[in-house]
Amino acid sequence: MDKKTIKDIDIKGKKVLMRVDFNVPLDKDLNVDDDTRIKKALPTIRYAIEEGAKLILMSHLGRPKGNVQDSMRLNSVAERLSELLDKKVVKLDDCVGEEVKKAISGMKEGEVVLLENLRFYAEEEKNDPKFAKKLASLGNVYVNDAFGTAHRAHASTEGITKFLDTSVAGFLLAKEIEYFDKALQDPPNPFVAILGGAKVSDKIMVIENLLEKISALLIGGGMAYTFLKAEGKEIGSSKLEADKLDIARSLKEKAAKLGVKILLPIDHLIADKIDASSNTRVVDEVIPVNWMAVDIGPKTVDEFKKELRNAKMIIWNGPLGIFEISKFSRGTEDVARFIASLKATTIIGGGDTASAISKFGLESSMSHISTGGGASLEYMEGKLLPGIAALNDK
Repeated sequence: MDKKTIKDIDIKGKKVLMRVDFNVPLDKDLNVDDDTRIKKALPTIRYAIEEGAKLILMSHLGRPKGNVQDSMRLNSVAERLSELLDKKVVKLDDCVGEEVKKAISGMKEGEVVLLENLRFYAEEEKNDPKFAKKLASLGNVYVNDAFGTAHRAHASTEGITKFLDTSVAGFLLAKEIEYFDKALQDPPNPFVAILGGAKVSDKIMVIENLLEKISALLIGGGMAYTFLKAEGKEIGSSKLEADKLDIARSLKEKAAKLGVKILLPIDHLIADKIDASSNTRVVDEVIPVNWMAVDIGPKTVDEFKKELRNAKMIIWNGPLGIFEISKFSRGTEDVARFIASLKATTIIGGGDTASAISKFGLESSMSHISTGGGASLEYMEGKLLPGIAALNDK
């Protein structure tokens, strides 16, 4: 990893501005419903406290679109963080301005402050330089530990670095960079990719980039049916992007030229509607009219396992069926449990794939579970993420 981290700089007594990703789900009483993202930031937060920094945390929550929304305040996030740290976290009612500056000026070493939701200001997402400068004026050094927003050039992820000499990665961001760089720059062989989710269009650039590096590509989820339709298969009323059939064919041709195996479902769990009360059955090749594929079938699971068995590295982005409905989750779960049992390095893209791994209780069995769905996809496309590019090189 060629970016400096918080360990490479002296932070004792300094006001450390840390961008975290506390965009967590809240319940109807506005309490934190899932604190995974808060917990993932704890190692960097604890390190800063132990090293005697004056720690100023900043995050967004939800999509307030530049307006103050009481339902998107970070109060309950501060409460949960206080519990996890066993330490008072002071929550401020704004993220810039004189009141904020005053509160920060009185901070002692090891104290923690959480600013209010950055996206209450439209200037945050617009990467407005004046707003970025106001944020930067609150601290001496900047730490980015929010991989989930690293693919966005916002004031708190990219603009802020133009006004502070020292901008480094936190431990969580550094870990994300390390795993994705290993996969994309120096992967061991065999290296197998599993791609799922609804749309081929979301994954075209990922496939293009990965084909140069992998030995096999396993495709499931809704996107598989565009590939199968491109082969002339009957897919019933399964998910189809009719305008992507030519792209599916050309990706298969490219894979064949590069000697990369593409495995598509050979049997399917089909349903007459997307509902827990639906009628379901497993079919081979042909999916009847008015039925849709909702999961890969057991023969496909077996074929996928055969291909995965000897892999040294596996990267997975996108579930293989509609796992949110339990009766449609078997294919995703069977494959997840199988790769959890392997000695391979396993990298799980964020978003729905991470949710599925969490649902099956397999987090501790994977090498790395990304905290950013969109960011991990863009990284896998080979893009340079602005929030990472802006940090100091080693």
